[in-house]
Amino acid sequence: MRVPGSGLAKGLAVTMRTMGRRSVTAQYPDVKPELPPRSRGVIALLEENCTVCMLCARECPDWCIYIDSHKETIPAPPGGRERQRNVLDRFDIDFSLCMYCGICIEACPFDALFWSPEFEYSELDIRDLTHGKERLGEWMATVPPPPAHDDHGVRPKELESAIAGLDKPAKPVKPAGEARPRHERPAPESTPEPVAEVEQPVAVPAGAAEDAEPATTAEPATTTEAEETPTGRRPLGGVVYRPDEPDSGSRP
Repeated sequence: MRVPGSGLAKGLAVTMRTMGRRSVTAQYPDVKPELPPRSRGVIALLEENCTVCMLCARECPDWCIYIDSHKETIPAPPGGRERQRNVLDRFDIDFSLCMYCGICIEACPFDALFWSPEFEYSELDIRDLTHGKERLGEWMATVPPPPAHDDHGVRPKELESAIAGLDKPAKPVKPAGEARPRHERPAPESTPEPVAEVEQPVAVPAGAAEDAEPATTAEPATTTEAEETPTGRRPLGGVVYRPDEPDSGSRP
C-alpha cells in the first residue's frame, strides 16, 4: 500500500542531501568556461601569411569562404627585374554555412588559418554571420599557443630520420700514402704472352703421294653484276638503268 506523500518525502531528501555539497554549475556569463586548448570555436586569419593560393576555398565542402585579390607590381631592385605578388582584398567566411570540419586549416600550406576557442559571436540576423578579414584578424589574439610536445608520443618522421643519421658510425677514412718518386715506384708485373702451337708435318710415303689426287683450292664464291641485277636491267655508274626507259638525253 502506497503511503500518501512518500514521493514528496523522497524529493525533499534529495534536496537536503545536495544542499551541503559544492555547486558545479558554471556561472556563465559571469564566469568564463575553461575550454580545452584544441576546442573549435571560430577560425582566425593571419593575413600576413596568406598568399591567395585559394586552396582553402577550393577544399571547403560548404563553399563558405569567399576570396578576392589583385596583383601588385614590386619595383625592381638595382640589377634585377620587376616581380608581381597577390594582394588580399577580401577574405570572408560565412559561419552560417560552416560546419567546423577544419579542412581549410589543414589545407593551408602557409599557416594562415588557426582554430580559436572564441565562441561569443552570435548575431540576431543570420546574414550578419559572414565575417571579413578584419574580424578574423581580431580573433588571432585568442588563439592559444601550441601545446608542448609529449615526450611519450610519436616523434615526427623528420626527427626520427635525423636521429638515425647521427647514430650511424662514421666510416673510417683511409690515410693517404706518401707520394714516392717515379723511379722508386715498383714496375707493373707483365704477364707472358701465350705461344702459338705449331703443327708438326706428317710424313707421307712416296707411293701414297703419287696416287693421291692433286689438291684443289676452293675459290671464293663470287657473284657477277648480272646475277645481282634484276633481269632486263644493267648497272650503269652505280645506277640501275633499264633499256626500255626513254632516253632523257642525260645519264648519270
